[in-house]
Amino acid sequence: MEVGRVIDANLNRLREGIRVIEDTLRYFHNDKTLSFLCKTLRHKLKLSTSLDLLDYRDIQGDVAKQSSKDELLRENLNALVMANFKRAQESARVLEEYTKLAPHLGDTHAFKQIRYELYDIEKQYFQAYCSSLRQ
Repeated sequence: MEVGRVIDANLNRLREGIRVIEDTLRYFHNDKTLSFLCKTLRHKLKLSTSLDLLDYRDIQGDVAKQSSKDELLRENLNALVMANFKRAQESARVLEEYTKLAPHLGDTHAFKQIRYELYDIEKQYFQAYCSSLRQ
């Protein structure tokens, strides 16, 4: 079932993207509040993750596993964080859609909620740490 493969890959992307954001907030900005929100989101994902998804994993068969040139370089810290917010948000949306086809592999509503929480954290991050957005 290829739906399981899509769900597995996007759960990994979502967790990884959130972790990059969380570590930036924690180690670069010492932001206890926002880093805790990210950590909470990651822990919500653990609740929706099943070991059964490992059966769908096929790294060798992934035809697009090579990174693009854009993925290999980031201009600055904010560009790195923005890329990971977008990665996580897009993955949450994919999970939201594909779990409609396989509800036993995840909760559509939970992924939608996570996506909206990411939008909110993204706004808070860039208002706090991007000088061109501060007023």
